[in-house]
Amino acid sequence: MSDAFMRNVLKEKACTEYILQVIMGESELTVEDQVIQHDYKNLQGRSTIMDCVATDQKKRQMNIEIQQESKDASPQRSRYNSALLDMNTLNPGQSVKELPESYVIFITREDVMKEGLPIYHIQRNVNNTNRAFGDGSHILYVNSQIQDDTKLGRLMHDLHCKNADEMYNELLAARVRQLKETPEGVEYMCKEMDRIYGMGEEQGRAMERKNTERERKKAEREKNRADKLAKELERYHEKYGVLA
Repeated sequence: MSDAFMRNVLKEKACTEYILQVIMGESELTVEDQVIQHDYKNLQGRSTIMDCVATDQKKRQMNIEIQQESKDASPQRSRYNSALLDMNTLNPGQSVKELPESYVIFITREDVMKEGLPIYHIQRNVNNTNRAFGDGSHILYVNSQIQDDTKLGRLMHDLHCKNADEMYNELLAARVRQLKETPEGVEYMCKEMDRIYGMGEEQGRAMERKNTERERKKAEREKNRADKLAKELERYHEKYGVLA
C-alpha cells in the first residue's frame, strides 16, 4: 500500500468516490470536487500537505490520508488536519455556523488503535451524558490489516494488491493497470516519483539550512550571553577592586 502510488490512484475521482462509498457505508455518495496533494496553510505556524480532500453532494469535506507508518497517523495529526480543514474553509464574513461537516480518514497499514476493529469512528462527546457534542467534526481510522469478505475488507485487500488481476473492484483495477501497465502510465509514475524525490531533496536542504541558521543563532546567543557576563564581571571588578 504505497502512499505515493495511492495518491495517484485517487487522482481518478471515480476511485475516490468508490473508496468513500465503502468507508462511509453510503452507496449514494458522490464526489463533487477534490484536490490532491494540496498545501493547507497555517499563517501562524505549521502548514501541511493533505493527500486528498474531497467534497461530496452534501458539501461534507473528507480528507483521505494513506499512511504506511503509525507515527504519521497519531491522534494529534488527525486533530491538526481537522483544524486545518476548518481554517481553510470559511471566507471573511462567513459565520462559523456555515462550517461543513468534516471527516479526517486515515487508512493505515497497521491497527493504530490496537483494538482489532476494521474501522474506528471518533467524534466529540459530552462526557457527563455520553451525548454527541454535534460540532460536525469526525475522525475515522481504517485498519487495512483486516481483509475479510466484506465490502470494507475487500477494499483493503485491493489497496494492498500489487497485481490488478487480483483485485475485486474493476474500477480500481483499471486505474492500477493504467498506471502500471501502459507506457503513458509508467512514464507518468516515473515523473511523479522523480518529483517526489526532488521535493524530498529540497526539504532536506531546507532543513539543513534551517538547522545551520538555528546553530548560528544559538552561537550568537551564547556569545551575547558571554559578553554580557564579561561586562558584568568587569563592572564588579571596578566597583570592588577584585583582580580578575
